[in-house]
Amino acid sequence: MSFTALVVDKDEAGTVTQTIQTMDDSRLPDGDVVVDVAYSTLNYKDGLCITGKGGLVRTFPHVPGIDFAGVVSQSSDSRYKAGDPVILTGWRVGEAWWGGYATKACVKADWLVPMPDGMTAQHAMAIGTAGLTSMIAIMALEDHGLTPEKGEVLVTGAAGGVGSVAVSILSHLGYEVAAVTGRPETADYLKGLGASTIIPREELTEENKRPLESERWAGTVDAVGGEMLARVLKQTKTSGSVAAIGLAGGAAVPSFTVVPFLLRGVNLLGIDSVTCPYERRVAAWKRLVTEMPLDRLEPMIEEHALSDLPALGPAILKGQVKGRALINIKSAAS
Repeated sequence: MSFTALVVDKDEAGTVTQTIQTMDDSRLPDGDVVVDVAYSTLNYKDGLCITGKGGLVRTFPHVPGIDFAGVVSQSSDSRYKAGDPVILTGWRVGEAWWGGYATKACVKADWLVPMPDGMTAQHAMAIGTAGLTSMIAIMALEDHGLTPEKGEVLVTGAAGGVGSVAVSILSHLGYEVAAVTGRPETADYLKGLGASTIIPREELTEENKRPLESERWAGTVDAVGGEMLARVLKQTKTSGSVAAIGLAGGAAVPSFTVVPFLLRGVNLLGIDSVTCPYERRVAAWKRLVTEMPLDRLEPMIEEHALSDLPALGPAILKGQVKGRALINIKSAAS
């Protein structure tokens, strides 16, 4: 038996290559469950793994793909049986473990979640890690008191995968959403997802050394980090919260101050979707069935084949991929 995969390799000179290869099943990692993969997706981490950048992949040759959805074909774990539809996100699959850019994947049962009723593999991967992270972030904001009546909610990096889904879910839940983007051409796209206000990125990236600014945001889903995170914290309303889910603008926060925490009771919530507990993942996926239905995802989806990934990897690192890139793995076997 064999499978088809995108294989990333690095030679002794450090040159990284990407090729579509057919390999024997014996090459699969030693896991509990074998899944026939139907769809995967493209995230920033995938771009790093495809291009060999960032140090995420330590062992070559390697099969990237941090997300996948499909159907179990073999299982040595009693929780799953052949025919079960499943989803995998996180757990360093696609980085330290061969991932979803292949027609078959072999993983540990602990890393999987059952696909919820009413969801398909295509729907699940149109959501992917980006959408799951958005949902977990919104759940955390809700846990800390956020409701639509509290006021405007900000989404930074709004035209990216996480941001696009966050804008759509928040608007669906009745929030007034302000979307930050550095790409003016995405304004109509973001308004179509439900954003009521478009904020140019430069308004929030200039360093401001004041410890506080005027209160505006009841909550924020922040995919940018860096100076923008500092500015957002200073503008957050009393008892408001910021869910930090990314660092596209950098890990350092130059004008960071604890004053918003001390004088306004602002909460900074760290969101980790990679090792998020099973129960929290299942709850998030169940909510995504109704709060991020496929028809709401359609404006942000572009479907691609496995063979498109060598070009898509560098593109997402340059910020040239809008919304959700859906990878049809089945096309590799056709």
